[in-house]
Amino acid sequence: MRVVDADPAFRRDVLNGLSARPRTIPARWFYDRDGSELFETITELPEYYVTRTELALLSSAVHEIAEMTGPGRIIVEFGSGSSMKTRILLPALRPAAYVPIDISREFLLETATKLSEECGDLPIYPVEGDFTRPLRLPAAVAWTPRLGFFPGSTIGNLLVPEAVDLLRTMAATLGRASMLLIGIDRIKDPGVLLPAYDDAQGVTAAFNLNLVHRINRELRGTLPVDAFRHVARWNAIEARIEMHLEASRDIRFVVEGQTFSMSMGETIHTENSHKYGTRDACVLLRAGGWTPIRYWTDSQEHFSLILAAEGPAETNRTHHWRFHDGNDCFG
Repeated sequence: MRVVDADPAFRRDVLNGLSARPRTIPARWFYDRDGSELFETITELPEYYVTRTELALLSSAVHEIAEMTGPGRIIVEFGSGSSMKTRILLPALRPAAYVPIDISREFLLETATKLSEECGDLPIYPVEGDFTRPLRLPAAVAWTPRLGFFPGSTIGNLLVPEAVDLLRTMAATLGRASMLLIGIDRIKDPGVLLPAYDDAQGVTAAFNLNLVHRINRELRGTLPVDAFRHVARWNAIEARIEMHLEASRDIRFVVEGQTFSMSMGETIHTENSHKYGTRDACVLLRAGGWTPIRYWTDSQEHFSLILAAEGPAETNRTHHWRFHDGNDCFG
């Protein structure tokens, strides 16, 4: 077992989450090196519609996005992963630089190196960090207008107040006159949703259980991995998929010297994935300090891409877009 220095925030969130009722650990801690690689595998699964639908939307909309954002912006990607979707944007948007932000340092640097080899003279400034907190961008991009890129419906992992706070943090990080291109998953039939989070090959289960491995490795944990099973649920009231680690028997374990116990059937809530209708997404963005200016969805209305401008609607009157039913987004 390799020894890894624990992030103090990881230690705090795990100990607090295991002590709370109900138990919960923030989803951002899925993404160590192993978790990041597992998630990349998830994006290729037949059940996981999110990635292929968003890729198709980006490919069809990229030239319109480029026209609306203009050339020469800095693309700042929050939670960049493999930067797969960014590769669609770069040729059309002709950015001045690319700033990928990710919490997994090893994965981030590998991806940035590969992208640098592919993109020649495009300046790339990788930033290791938790983008849910304010971040200082590299000085080299200080005075250039920015386009934030937040794909994959990662915003859905957060409770609504947290999502609003994150959008405000992004606005502060990106600065005045910035824009944001964000992917938001839509409400749909649970028959489509549930398999996307509980695939037949068990990759999502391995992704969820990797959190147990990480706790054991980094926080001197003794959690019995074989005593947990992956559970995905559709919560219709909250319009979200929930992922849990459920104890299959009564267990006791130690984390960082503290002893915990769980009864059979008890769970650790590890992820939410909220789904939004068009109006809901518009309200969320406006509450977070962004004015939606353009909206795209696929023919089955499974997923949405939204381009937004920093600031309230009153300062963005040159931008105007409408819902499919003809109602103004501005209300």
